Amino acid sequence: MDRPLGSVIQGSLSKGLEVRLHADVSVEDMRVGKFLVVRGVRSHFFCMLTDVSLGTSSARILSNPPNPNDDFLLAVLAGSSTYGTIELSPMLMLTAEREKQQAIFDPLGGPVRENKLALGNLASFESQTGADMELLPVKTIPSHFSQVFDAKETDFRAVFGWEDDPYRRNFAIGKPIDMDVAVCLDLDRFVERSNGVFGKSGTGKSFLTRLLLSGIIRKQAAVNLIFDMHSEYGWEAVSEGKQFSTVKGLRQLFPDKIQIYTLDPESTKRRGVRDAQELFLSFDQIEVEDIALVQRELNLSEASIENAIILRNELGSAWINKLLEMTNEDIQMFCEEKRGNKSSIMALQRKLERLNDLTYIRKRCPKNYVTEVLQCLDAGKNVVIEFGSHSDLLSYMLAANVITRRIHGSYVRKAEKFLQTKNPCDRPQPLVITIEEAHRFLDPAIVRSTIFGTIAREMRKYFVTLLIVDQRPSGIDAEVMSQVGTRITALLNDDKDIDAIFTGVSGGQSLRSVLAKLDSKQQALVLGHAVPMPVVVQTRPYDEQFYREIGDIDWQEMPDEQVFAEAEAAKMDLGF
Repeated sequence: MDRPLGSVIQGSLSKGLEVRLHADVSVEDMRVGKFLVVRGVRSHFFCMLTDVSLGTSSARILSNPPNPNDDFLLAVLAGSSTYGTIELSPMLMLTAEREKQQAIFDPLGGPVRENKLALGNLASFESQTGADMELLPVKTIPSHFSQVFDAKETDFRAVFGWEDDPYRRNFAIGKPIDMDVAVCLDLDRFVERSNGVFGKSGTGKSFLTRLLLSGIIRKQAAVNLIFDMHSEYGWEAVSEGKQFSTVKGLRQLFPDKIQIYTLDPESTKRRGVRDAQELFLSFDQIEVEDIALVQRELNLSEASIENAIILRNELGSAWINKLLEMTNEDIQMFCEEKRGNKSSIMALQRKLERLNDLTYIRKRCPKNYVTEVLQCLDAGKNVVIEFGSHSDLLSYMLAANVITRRIHGSYVRKAEKFLQTKNPCDRPQPLVITIEEAHRFLDPAIVRSTIFGTIAREMRKYFVTLLIVDQRPSGIDAEVMSQVGTRITALLNDDKDIDAIFTGVSGGQSLRSVLAKLDSKQQALVLGHAVPMPVVVQTRPYDEQFYREIGDIDWQEMPDEQVFAEAEAAKMDLGF
């Protein structure tokens, strides 16, 4: 028999419910983020605990508190004169009319009591398809003195499903903070919109991102293009902690489904990465929009950008090559003929000389490497682009923008062809593009001129979405944040960042306290399109057990001795 925790004493639809705990329930067992169920007369309400407080029936008790050693008096006061209260935010509801419809699926065939949910019987759910269950938005509240209960495993399964559901691509991202039951994301809904992983430095954003990418790859929900700024996703990376250890990268978990490209082949070889492909860009692939994105990093003025447009219009796609070869006399002549500004063009030439220091940029490339990346994606292979020593913001932003712009252009053409033919064979496979330091690409000042801002606003119209990883969500344009479908947020302390997380989220004010009380490691608040209701999870460990559950079963890991030997051989080849 379930033990009730307390009774609803007051509340409203907009501000939530206030619950007085029963005398035998300790307020210390109530934790912010806990998942509770309120059983009303006609409906059951799935709620999140958002606040905990203490109450007294008389102010005289506070002015003359009992002796802490007087156990008898403390026991007399507990529950009647002193009590605990909790604040609940209702997220979903299931009505009694729907319960009776669900009851006919009960394999036991027995009668169902009027106020007993069919979801109390797990077998009845497992005999149904996902379409049979429908949880409704909360549009009312339970009556006075409705009883509150701990959520059971069946409640979690009713709301979040289970990972082996044959009708959905569910992926277990973690478990509730006080129960051992999976909380699942619906990956089909996840890849429908752009999503975000947020949290301050050191809270495990990279581990969360690896988990999500592993789930998408294993369940084949989409193909991925990952801009790996710090070489953390493709191959093994250092784990956080006092003792040195490493965690496996995606290539090690899915050797047949991942292709690594590198902008720094020497760095990649030193790390012992096998079969990585080189990737180079040429100056004629860089457009004025790409230069405008890194305007701050190159210290360019608006006048220089305007003159870059003039150069592009007159000289064509090879405008950077031609500009870098110009002498002062050539620039003077060009300005006289085309009404350019000599000082601005000379400053632009001087600043663009920095691009010559980027070894992955060539004056001319023997082949189009971006086309190779696109062919990999078309074949269903996930691509990780490593930056190696080019992990500065100038290199990262320039390369990511150039590559994404061309790949997005290809997907636009494919989507338009699909809309024309309506042939399922022409339907592009969904593409998820992962970027770090996302606020640099989605800053309000430049978001409308970057390809990433375009993708974030399109909401999968062309089958391309973003997975943005960032520690400063307040730096991202508010319009873009409002379009982020699912937000997985670790601990944040800055008020501006917390406000940004709840941009466009109804009832976000009640969740602020939940987010502020997260542990600094392995806890996250998940809310948005891919989950039926917000939930705090203890995130799934990225460890040996996870490798066995998610990775390719037939993969034989290379012995550590062989990895070490190959790494040493690569160092010798490079003269280290």
